[in-house]
Amino acid sequence: MTALLLVPLVLPFLAPALSRRTLDRLAPATALWIVTASVLALAGACVAALGALVLTGLLQIPALAALGELVHPLRTPSDLVVVPVAAAATGVLTLSAWTLVRSALRQARALRTARTLADRRPAAGDLCVVESPHADAYALPGRPHRIVVTTAMLRSLGPAEREALFAHERAHNRSGHHYFLAAAEIAAHCHPALRAARDSVRLAAERAADEAAAEVTGDRRLIATAIARAALAGQASPSTRPDIAPAATAGPVPQRVAALLAPVRKRPRATRRTAFLLVACTVLSVAAGAAGVVDFHHEVEVAQGEEAP
Repeated sequence: MTALLLVPLVLPFLAPALSRRTLDRLAPATALWIVTASVLALAGACVAALGALVLTGLLQIPALAALGELVHPLRTPSDLVVVPVAAAATGVLTLSAWTLVRSALRQARALRTARTLADRRPAAGDLCVVESPHADAYALPGRPHRIVVTTAMLRSLGPAEREALFAHERAHNRSGHHYFLAAAEIAAHCHPALRAARDSVRLAAERAADEAAAEVTGDRRLIATAIARAALAGQASPSTRPDIAPAATAGPVPQRVAALLAPVRKRPRATRRTAFLLVACTVLSVAAGAAGVVDFHHEVEVAQGEEAP
């Protein structure tokens, strides 16, 4: 049981490299779905495994076993290993919960502040212009969707580039990319390796919006130019936007610009197959975690006297 529960704690270390590879091999919108679903599943399997390890250690204590209506304390073939592992799992779960709650509160405050600021300004459709010397623009989640742009950002772009920037931000709102960013943020607090995978989700969201904006405008070079100029304008400006609010200037901008300017090539079928290593890793992690939890449940039933060992 213990060995099975350790698998979901180890496999997420493969996620950052496999996520980057998936984004390189698949279309950005497809990669966004696959990477986000994978990191969420890996995070869920990790939390389930940690919880089972914690309960395994706690139910070996006679007083707690009695509270759980166990006939005798839980016994496992690896008792000498379980207790220190359970203690470590308790610490990791506690720290993860604390950082997640702190991040959620911070994000909620940032979203509330941004929404209040946007609601105070007159909007032209979904566009909200904020007077500020700092160049910034982002897609603000919520109802109704807003595109928040500062006056400094508008001054730094030409008319065509402004429309390209707005098309990018509208693509974020239309596709609900803030949900993907929120999911990646939650997963990042469940396992340290998933923090790097979170960056792949952010890049995939930006690349997907780049491609959607390019389809709307019909000019990939214009989108690339608008993104580059917006990033240069906002480089020295502090941003107060929430982390889950996608923005055209986020992520590795040179990589995104290069992808927009590169010739569009059809991805070979053999190349696509390599991207599914991430899916295989995720399935293995979930399967191992589920088997470990089922084994733990069986051991509990034995300790309750409901089933013969």
